[in-house]
Amino acid sequence: MSNDVLQAIADRRSIRAYTRAPVSEAQLDALLKAAMEAPSARNTQPWHITAVSDATLLSRVNEAYRKEFLAQCPPEARGHIEALGHSVFFHAPTVLFFSCPPISEMRYAQTDVGIAIQNVALAAHGLGLGSVILGQPRFAFQGEEADALRAALQFPAGYDFCLAIAVGHPACTKEAHPMGEGRVTIICEMNDVRGDLI
Repeated sequence: MSNDVLQAIADRRSIRAYTRAPVSEAQLDALLKAAMEAPSARNTQPWHITAVSDATLLSRVNEAYRKEFLAQCPPEARGHIEALGHSVFFHAPTVLFFSCPPISEMRYAQTDVGIAIQNVALAAHGLGLGSVILGQPRFAFQGEEADALRAALQFPAGYDFCLAIAVGHPACTKEAHPMGEGRVTIICEMNDVRGDLI
């Protein structure tokens, strides 16, 4: 069984190297539209998306991330993060930051953001772009620059960083990851359990 959507899911990769070519305005508009078309609990659309192609601002977020990550993590976990020039955004030309209210205020906000950001990842693939979904930038919003960065990225009041997705023209690709075994159970009828098919 095959169709365009299933093929896009199968072919899409997390890209960690990008060319210097910018994401066009038309491409960015298409990515944002794909995000906004995502379903959400009770159609609350709890996300706010800040699209950034300003290299100076991205560098500022990256440095805040590196500083806080290195402060929090033990030496054995630092690895390449300490390397000069390391970018949590992998030097992508454009990054979409998704902020949302805390779970205490909106229970499904983070789940809804996850759905919207997957829409962006698949849309990027469909446009010939690469992307990688990122959680690690959260460290930038835990340090001394957190409030200033929230302001610079124009997060709405009460919103905080949830996820980001770096987007650009891929400079590399990779093989598909192997699918884990024993992760699926299919129950057709009571007492009729199929084995793991994946």
